[in-house]
Amino acid sequence: MSRQAPAAYEPRSADTWRDPFGMYQALRDHDPLHRVEKGGYWVLSRFADVFDAVVDAATFSSAEGLTFTYGEKEKLGIEAPIVMLDPPEHTVLRKLAIKRFTPRQVADLEPMIRSFVVERVERLRAMGEGDVVAELLKPLPSLVVAHFLGVPREDRALFDRWTWSIVAANAAGDVLSAPAAVGEMFAYFSGLIERRRKEPGEDMLSALVHGGLDGEAVPLAKMLGFGFTMVTGGNDTTTGLLGGALELLTRGPEQRALLLEDPGRIPAAVEEFLRLSSPVQGLARTTTRPVELHGAAIPAGRKVLLLYGSANRDEREFGQTAGACDVTRKARRHLAFGYGPHHCMGAAAARLQARVALEELLARCPRFAVDWERGRFAPGPFVRRYETLPFRAGDPA
Repeated sequence: MSRQAPAAYEPRSADTWRDPFGMYQALRDHDPLHRVEKGGYWVLSRFADVFDAVVDAATFSSAEGLTFTYGEKEKLGIEAPIVMLDPPEHTVLRKLAIKRFTPRQVADLEPMIRSFVVERVERLRAMGEGDVVAELLKPLPSLVVAHFLGVPREDRALFDRWTWSIVAANAAGDVLSAPAAVGEMFAYFSGLIERRRKEPGEDMLSALVHGGLDGEAVPLAKMLGFGFTMVTGGNDTTTGLLGGALELLTRGPEQRALLLEDPGRIPAAVEEFLRLSSPVQGLARTTTRPVELHGAAIPAGRKVLLLYGSANRDEREFGQTAGACDVTRKARRHLAFGYGPHHCMGAAAARLQARVALEELLARCPRFAVDWERGRFAPGPFVRRYETLPFRAGDPA
């Protein structure tokens, strides 16, 4: 789409995720407060507008759900998970869970993550080529989420199966389309929670079981909702980040050369890959009062889609090279993990996984390539990630 095309938002899914960026550009330039008539929701696409909305939970509420579908909360059929709570209730529950996401606890995961990554990268190298999503990018975050939830090693295969079914359904905006997986996982976590009452560990469920909300025990439904949130939010986002990073490094050999020359640049490069990939391309909020922006008004009680993927490429925030990959860029902030009260709790863990995966891929397969043109995107209008991505290990350096 050219820069002069009429601004219109159309939800993307599967192959139409290949290039939503012209649409984003047109929205930012010509209709930064865009109304989608079919659906009755609004779209914000500029960085400043999206940023202001995500930090203002009192005006842009999460309580009615994060999609642009009305009645989402009622359709969910389970108690609202933490991502659909507003402060102060959200804040209290988040403080309990964040105890298991301290910098030390995240850093302690590095040996486990590195061992897994090395094993999978070596397998890809021995194969010569394969699907990097199936071999590495999908199972890695599932391993980390299982660790944080305290899933015993012997149950990981079951957990992976449920996780992948639920993540696929959630990405399509209807997690209840995987009722068997949701039901089986909830039954499993109910049993695991009872086990943690007697045998507490260092995992997140233990923190919730032995914590309290306003002096009372955390209800079982809230603990189940938290486990659900970890599964739906902690998997496809990391997969999307790493798939996007590998595409950017294949397309930009000069950027790859900078990282091969100095692997110490990788942590900063991860921020650039986060900004450009923005695995969660957008989530919705609901206005609690009328909001005026750009000469128009959003009534109270209306859904507003916050386009993180567009905001993170806004020239008004990142300069005229906003759409280009620059691993030396020093952007002071981006919205790949949201911001404000709903800033992603697992951000540090996702950054760690990305850093370790890129370090090992570049060290062991410095001439790797992914075929992004043959890669297939997953369905669903909110998360942009490769479902398959052909990988070639390349010749040794």
